[in-house]
Amino acid sequence: MATADISDPELDRAGRLLRVALVGNPNTGKSTLFNALAGMRVRTGNYPGVTISKKIGRLRLDGDDVDLIDLPGTYSLAPRSPDELVAVEVLTGDLSGEPPIDAIICVVNATLLQRSLFLVSQVLELGKPTLIALNMSDTAASRGLQIDLPRLAENLGRPVVATSASKRSGIAELREALSALLDESTPGGVRDRDAVGPGDPPRAQTSSSDLALPDDFYAACDRLREKLIETSCVRVETASADVSSGEDFGTTTSQDRPDAVGLPDDYFLQRMLLDRGGAAERYLVNRLGAAILIPLNETREQLTARFDDIVDMECSSRYTWAGKKLQGVLSQGGGRGGMTDFLDGWLTHRVFGLFIFAALMLLVFQSIYSFAGYPMDGIDAATSWLAETVESTMAPGVLRSLITDGIIAGVGGVVIFVPQIALLFFFLAVLEDCGYMARAAFLVDRIMQLFGLSGKSFLPLMSSFACAVPGIMATRVIENRRDRFATMMIAPLMSCSARLPVYLLLIGAFIPATTILGFIGLPALVLMAMYAVGVVVAIPVSLILKGTILKGETAPFVLELPEYQWPSPRVVFSRVWEACREFVVRAGTLILAASILIWLAAYWPGDHSRQFELQRRLEASADTDSSAEIAALEAELRTTSADLLENSLLGRMGHAIEPIVRPLGWDWKIGVGAIASFPAREVIISTLGTIYALGGDVDEEDEGLRGAIRSAKWPDGTPVYTIPVALSVMVFFALCAQCVSTLLVIRRETNSWRWPVFSFVYMTVLAYVGAWATYQIGTRWLG
Repeated sequence: MATADISDPELDRAGRLLRVALVGNPNTGKSTLFNALAGMRVRTGNYPGVTISKKIGRLRLDGDDVDLIDLPGTYSLAPRSPDELVAVEVLTGDLSGEPPIDAIICVVNATLLQRSLFLVSQVLELGKPTLIALNMSDTAASRGLQIDLPRLAENLGRPVVATSASKRSGIAELREALSALLDESTPGGVRDRDAVGPGDPPRAQTSSSDLALPDDFYAACDRLREKLIETSCVRVETASADVSSGEDFGTTTSQDRPDAVGLPDDYFLQRMLLDRGGAAERYLVNRLGAAILIPLNETREQLTARFDDIVDMECSSRYTWAGKKLQGVLSQGGGRGGMTDFLDGWLTHRVFGLFIFAALMLLVFQSIYSFAGYPMDGIDAATSWLAETVESTMAPGVLRSLITDGIIAGVGGVVIFVPQIALLFFFLAVLEDCGYMARAAFLVDRIMQLFGLSGKSFLPLMSSFACAVPGIMATRVIENRRDRFATMMIAPLMSCSARLPVYLLLIGAFIPATTILGFIGLPALVLMAMYAVGVVVAIPVSLILKGTILKGETAPFVLELPEYQWPSPRVVFSRVWEACREFVVRAGTLILAASILIWLAAYWPGDHSRQFELQRRLEASADTDSSAEIAALEAELRTTSADLLENSLLGRMGHAIEPIVRPLGWDWKIGVGAIASFPAREVIISTLGTIYALGGDVDEEDEGLRGAIRSAKWPDGTPVYTIPVALSVMVFFALCAQCVSTLLVIRRETNSWRWPVFSFVYMTVLAYVGAWATYQIGTRWLG
């Protein structure tokens, strides 16, 4: 998809661009409808002052530009999380720095109409010009569900358009209806510039038929507003809200003002009354001060005396309202809805469903592991060829080293992830678009409750065993912000494929090839234990996070099982393209910069003249000198490179941290390997090869490297590497955030540096403690 800077100055000129919000339940095809309406004219960015991302598409309707804003899917406009709060603020026009919304398209599921009208009733109370998109209407027809669209539009008092976003049907009619809605010159029409000033919100459309709750409730809201105005006359407090911080919705500053400026939309007052302790209440307390709690609690007591339970009152009132609006609208004919029930009987079965799910996941991850290997090998070969081409055309020197070891290696380190990301998001898009993803989340929800998470966290965590980068990006399927952030924080604990070379090197060098119980190999058992470490540790970490910094009201795990359908190729490939593009453009630039910085630390300071001379002699005499002379030059080059690395900034850092890593059983060389592996964990293999004068082209199966680490000695002659030391290194790499790509993707997904910094700090401390305990216990046990 094409992107543009969200801060385009044209977008901020009041009255120049119309703004339409797209809102709906999850699994209603809202995002598919957004893509169908916006096409390729889509851009992403952040809301002003907050770290919540937004997606905007540009429409052209009758010569006017229209911004289409895709809001997060929600079952209710009762904000429980910062994400939902931002969505409500956008709809009500209370979000600072955001122009008001001119109209709303409310997307509803035609197969679950009464349930969808719960959200519609809340949207209509906002008083904005509203259009109802009855999506998945083809599926409803196939199940024999007949909907009288004119009658529904008459009952709701709003235009209703039947659509099928996946099949691109009804899109033209929806555009025409939206254009007509915006063109109305009657009260509520937003193109009537004489009636509505530029930048002013559209006039209220709310009528008595839109009000789903009892009259006594709205009367109580009016009385509360009057009390708040009286309270706010002396002192009005405003807030600078940064909803990214979880429970902290902003810091308050006081201003002496004689008016009630700053009071939000009536809808916030309603939500504050209905949701005790919810996001709306915290928002208004931060905005107007704690004094509002006195009239608020008085009004709640009056409503409780009148309705007993005001939450139950809202639910029953809205569903009663929905039932009245559907009178004479729905009829059931003959259809083939039994196929969905038949498939669900197998796919959601508590036993067979889990087997089918496990088989599908095995197929997905085996496909990612197998098929991604071919393009990844091709990228690796292309990177090597490009580096060799540069080496053959440039004389050894600083510039050549920067290009080959810094830039080319950095670019290769970015592009190498693209095949895995593309395949993962391909499968994600197919499973979600066909309707299976919701079933998978339902099946594993009970297991994920051990982590304090929901079933939607399973696939991102499983994906992280291949690579945490696409796994973290896959958390986008999790609507709840706290669950999404908790999943991102524990995803790097899953042992990815980059850790495998470290495990294989140390297991092959130090773990004896013995068997337990006659058939279980000890090396295989240790390898399995390394993969299990991250999973076992992730459970208490997630529970601690959900109980502390991500603490909050537990969001109900509500799943709407969508109809099965054939995935749309356009939708699938657009999601794959968007995921790959965002990774390369957003995170890739930072990864490249980090790779160049690590190269600089390994290169500077030092006199590389002798190294360059040896390289020139080797390249010039490859076809003339004897093999013995070439071997001697290569040995001297390896020794020189090892000395230069030891005396570089990276090597000095290794010596500096040796007292810190000594309790883990490590020497400075292991410390250098750990620091150098920050761009990618597997870099420790080539770093150790350089340090031990074996060259940087060794791999984990190189017998020379295994022999070198076996023979490494401390100054007193004792071996550096023992079985406890090897286990200590493996545990450290299993738990540490030794991957700049992962951290930068967390930065990209959270739009904040606090989360990658937190992830790096807590995982480093956790890895250090785990490595220390492994070494100390192992030394006392094994001697």
